[in-house]
Amino acid sequence: MITVSVKWQKELFKDVEIDTTQPPYVFKCQLYDLTGVPPERQKIMVKGGLLKDDADWSTLGVKEGQKLMMMGTADEIIKAPEKGPVFVEDLPEEEQVVAMGHSAGLFNLGNTCYMNSTVQCLHSVPELKSALVKYSHSGRSNDVDQSSHMLTIATRDLFNELDKSVKPVAPMQFWMVLRKKYPQFGQLHNGIFMQQDAEECWTQILYTLSQSLKSTDSSEIPHTVKALFGIELVSRVYCQESGEESSETESVYSLKCHISHEVNHLHEGLKHGLKSELEKASPSLRRSAIYLKESRINGLPRYLTIQFVRFFWKRESNQKAKILRKVDYPLELDVYDLCSDDLRKKLEAPRKVLRDEEGKKLGLKASKDAAGSKGDVKMSDAEGSSNGSGEPSMTASQEDSETHLTGIYDLVAVLTHKGRSADSGHYVAWVKQESGKWIEYDDDNPIAQREEDITKLSGGGDWHMAYICMYKARVVPM
Repeated sequence: MITVSVKWQKELFKDVEIDTTQPPYVFKCQLYDLTGVPPERQKIMVKGGLLKDDADWSTLGVKEGQKLMMMGTADEIIKAPEKGPVFVEDLPEEEQVVAMGHSAGLFNLGNTCYMNSTVQCLHSVPELKSALVKYSHSGRSNDVDQSSHMLTIATRDLFNELDKSVKPVAPMQFWMVLRKKYPQFGQLHNGIFMQQDAEECWTQILYTLSQSLKSTDSSEIPHTVKALFGIELVSRVYCQESGEESSETESVYSLKCHISHEVNHLHEGLKHGLKSELEKASPSLRRSAIYLKESRINGLPRYLTIQFVRFFWKRESNQKAKILRKVDYPLELDVYDLCSDDLRKKLEAPRKVLRDEEGKKLGLKASKDAAGSKGDVKMSDAEGSSNGSGEPSMTASQEDSETHLTGIYDLVAVLTHKGRSADSGHYVAWVKQESGKWIEYDDDNPIAQREEDITKLSGGGDWHMAYICMYKARVVPM
């Protein structure tokens, strides 16, 4: 372990630790946390050359207390130097990836499109990649079983391979470990691996990573799965027949958009999804009774995942069926009215700041109370959960402890299903790049797409239709 300082633009970061037992990519992820410059955009000078992700620290000659120079921007793609024309195919592979603006595709290993599309969506979350890079072979805690540990390692390695490769990647090792951990993904029919549910795959992978990436030292792995994806719900459960009422809290990794003949838009489906009926024993009636459960969001994540409940069990045919109804969804989603009253109060100050920022772009003057009071906005702990007393939490990325969520989210990934059967059809991932461009990941074939075509994946026919949407929180400095 050695300590260096890093000069970036006008800033100097002192006492930055380098773990020389880890590859330089881990060091770049540390600098990403400090500067917001993604690892692939960082150019760090060492020995007159650029630091490569897979270099050996022992041969680089970096000394204790040395000052390193880093170039790179957090808010725009670095422009190529104005020399003669350089063709993409003439660049080294790792530079081709940056030039193309997206990572590689994944080969279909036999009805594994459900897995490929899930991986591509989760791979687009830089904070998750950063946490995985910091997860070491020896870092497994006692409460993480071997199969979970191996799946986490396989996820880390696959993400790393996608980042470095231009050509399609065969996720064989990941698939083998996934099937060992969750045997249902290894089901065979006539000797052929069966199509599986992408939402189930998504849920199982996130659950595994949430167990593995736990850390008592928040500085080691600040971006836990719960902080990134966890949604805190507070619910009122009451029985109209008996008048009994209670409240409960829970943490989930996705919101459900229920689809019925009344639902035409995502927001309507989310409201339906936050209400449900359940049958349970009533102490006062001394028998089972129907209870109504109404939930509100009490803690927001950095990435909001929404599942369209399109598949259901059809009793008449004794098989899963698919709802083809068209349900529109926006590029920008505001969940303010789905939040608890307490959380709404916490969101007010950041939302005012956001409105004023947008107003300035239009030449409007800021409102006097736009800044609000820093003391009015309560940040959650690194896990992003409530404090146990029902207090709302506002989960945010630890990249910048001075940024706050607004309740407004931007669409960054869509996982679609094409076909009328739940047990067949085809899954595809549509992912927004840092450049703002969209890429359709159809297994091993990445295809550039227009943003205006992304919201057309809303269903109503045999074309690809949204099954999972992932939104990224819009944050403001406070």
